[in-house]
Amino acid sequence: MTTEHVPLIAPVEPARAWEVVLQRIEGDLLSGALKPGDHLPPERTLAAELGVGRSSVREAIRVLEVLGLIRTASGSGPQSGAIIIARPTGGMSALVRLQVAAHGFAVRDVVKTRLVLESAVVGELAEASDPDLDAALELLDAMEQDAPLTRDEYLTLDQAFHLALAVASGNEVIASMMAGLRDSIEKYVRVGASFLPSWNDTAARLKLEHRAIVAAIQAHDSELARTRIRQHIETYHAETDVSSVHPH
Repeated sequence: MTTEHVPLIAPVEPARAWEVVLQRIEGDLLSGALKPGDHLPPERTLAAELGVGRSSVREAIRVLEVLGLIRTASGSGPQSGAIIIARPTGGMSALVRLQVAAHGFAVRDVVKTRLVLESAVVGELAEASDPDLDAALELLDAMEQDAPLTRDEYLTLDQAFHLALAVASGNEVIASMMAGLRDSIEKYVRVGASFLPSWNDTAARLKLEHRAIVAAIQAHDSELARTRIRQHIETYHAETDVSSVHPH
């Protein structure tokens, strides 16, 4: 009688090509080789380096965009391509993003929710003994770089900054809710920007407000931090009349 040998562990299937690309990019994000504000290498470069087809690179980029880690822009200029807007995070944000995609939320409700969540975020950060603001400061530096950013690029990094503060707070529920609401927030701030008399003036003010919020956190003044974040959100909402828009 012969006994057929059956392996105890099934062989591991090789990763699909797009997953190889995804793992490479996520690894670079986690290691710091890529950081918010950086652009991904061109498709042809990634394809050649990893030995995969350009279609696999495009598939990985689509996944990263859905996860909210990058934002892509068409064109052929220096600001085209895929720009990093966040580092990988976990949580329930995907559920919130699905809810937004299915139903959309009224701008006034998104703004009210932001006020509650972000006031809590900066308050917690200000009360922490040593808040980790590295990612948020990295994004502020990216927004203030010498190379000019388009309005949409700036607003994308702006929202990534607000999410970075939420992640830094250590409150995973709030961070996940903020991540899930990112598309809705970006939609209303982008639509609202078209109503501004001067984008350059507004951008200059926003930069000062961002630094002032961080300064209040670093000074451990929780009440001032909450006041500044509320004024920051409410002022932009008031000057961009988009209350009737559903950011679907």
